[in-house]
Amino acid sequence: MASKKHKKGGQWLPYDEAMRNFYEATGEVHSHPIFSSMSYWVHFSRAPHNNPCPREGWAVVTNTGTIYVHPSRLAEPREWVYILIHCLLHLGFGHFQQRENPAAWNAACDIFVARFMQDLKLGRPPVEMSARIDGLPRAEEDIYRRFCERGIPEELQVYSTAGAGQPDMIFEEEHPPQYYGRNLTWQELFGQGLVNGVSRAVDYASGAVDSMNVYDVVKKTPAQLARGWFMSSYPLLGALAAGFKIIEDPLVCQRMQIRVAAVDAETGELFINPAAGLTEEECRFVMAHELLHVSLRHHARRQGRDFYLWNVACDFVINQWLVEMGIGTIPQIGLLLDPELKGLNAEAVYDRIVNDLRRYRKLATLRGVGLCDMLEPSRPDWWNNGTSLDEFYRRALAQGLEYHHACGRGFIPAGLIEEIMAANQPPIPWDVELAHWFDQYFPPVDHIRSYARPSRRQAATPDIPRPRYVPNWELIRSRTFGVVLDTSGSMERHLLAKALGAIASYSMAREVPAVRVVFCDAHPYDQGYMPPEEIAGWVKIRGRGGTVLQPGIRLLQNAEDFPKNGPILIITDTECDRLTVRHEHAFLIPDGKHLPFVPRGPVFRLS
Repeated sequence: MASKKHKKGGQWLPYDEAMRNFYEATGEVHSHPIFSSMSYWVHFSRAPHNNPCPREGWAVVTNTGTIYVHPSRLAEPREWVYILIHCLLHLGFGHFQQRENPAAWNAACDIFVARFMQDLKLGRPPVEMSARIDGLPRAEEDIYRRFCERGIPEELQVYSTAGAGQPDMIFEEEHPPQYYGRNLTWQELFGQGLVNGVSRAVDYASGAVDSMNVYDVVKKTPAQLARGWFMSSYPLLGALAAGFKIIEDPLVCQRMQIRVAAVDAETGELFINPAAGLTEEECRFVMAHELLHVSLRHHARRQGRDFYLWNVACDFVINQWLVEMGIGTIPQIGLLLDPELKGLNAEAVYDRIVNDLRRYRKLATLRGVGLCDMLEPSRPDWWNNGTSLDEFYRRALAQGLEYHHACGRGFIPAGLIEEIMAANQPPIPWDVELAHWFDQYFPPVDHIRSYARPSRRQAATPDIPRPRYVPNWELIRSRTFGVVLDTSGSMERHLLAKALGAIASYSMAREVPAVRVVFCDAHPYDQGYMPPEEIAGWVKIRGRGGTVLQPGIRLLQNAEDFPKNGPILIITDTECDRLTVRHEHAFLIPDGKHLPFVPRGPVFRLS
């Protein structure tokens, strides 16, 4: 027999060229991440003796994992790739089943695999197998049932690799592959290949590898392994983990003063310092910590609070959830964790820690002492006019929660579920919230029947007077509220105009005849009761000095002509001292600001 290197007239002999193309195809199948696990256990036989492959066929596959190929067929490597993967998919999909009509089952499986290969786009099908398959069900069971009822059409028998009408699946004695003494099924090997394929595709898209070839080895760091675990095994945060770029450059971390980890929600970058020496389990904990910062909108929820103390409050809440869920291992470097704060949200924790600034200023986040692991955005919110990153993070976390429940992936604290559901709801506009507050104190006025001004008499009974519905003036006269307006120099004029316009419109809509208005800067200026239409018009603002609001509140509370149960609306830019208000009250402040004390009444943020 001629050698594979032997040439005749400068040309490869047909047998040798066929052999060379076949081995090139097997090498490509072995290197593909999806099929490398299965091909490791499969035996490719091209021996001419005892070969069950029909003369007109391409290959047949047995349930023991032997693929017999035609010993002398000359074909392109891409065609052999298609044939070999076709046979591997019969094993991976578990098609070796005993049925009453074996021919119909084999034909149904061939069509199912051929349709899958058309979507996979690997290799090139032979000419007789390249036609599209239309008008048939998607599942093998449905195709098999139709073939049993109606027979197998002749034009649909060409998708068998053994030749038209020939079965390409052959049963032999069952010998499942073993891996260190543990029996493996072909379906398990195929599932492992699918996971490897997805992981390889992510590495290729991120630039970690230059091709999909499994022999292009990439050394994965614990952080990359942790991200792969989220993508394959933890759907709650899998989508977010896939969308972030991991940066593990020690020089970058040193320049940015990142001791362990930090996250930049704007650029989609997750910084992990390799000098911290985290294990894979510790990286899972740290990565989940940073991803929850972003997905729960902690940047947007700060609302003028001290950035570092707000970061510390969020860390306490997130770490408690991660410990309850059992994600990864707590890093050995230390952690912000206090069982007394369990069950509180970040806002409530912040209100507690601001009472002991000296202690909490010395605590360390994952970035370091006095530093925030939530990096501040470098650009304003209006910079991006396209799809909002905040919207993307909310949607990814909400979908992850659905997949987590559907797959039964484990326990999630109730507080975290409430945070996710709340973050997924669009925020209520400030003017709608203010309108709801007005409705609590000023319900619609019921009209009363009065004979003081009778209505028109009916023509049939002109002698019978009938009452007219009139407003309840006694109730209307008691409907009023107080407005303490901060007129200091730090208040912007357009905010004053917007706030006064909203107050006037709501007052007129709810039949409030007059509003008690007090201007406050360094001293209070009592404007008395003002009709809503005058508030909506031009109001001359007095003062514009410093900010002292307590005298104005005291003036209203001690006024004899102001109702004892009258609510007070305080409009300020938050640059004021602590206030004591006995009446029911609410605050209207600019968006992004935060009061320097814990308010007892509701707070509406003017956007």
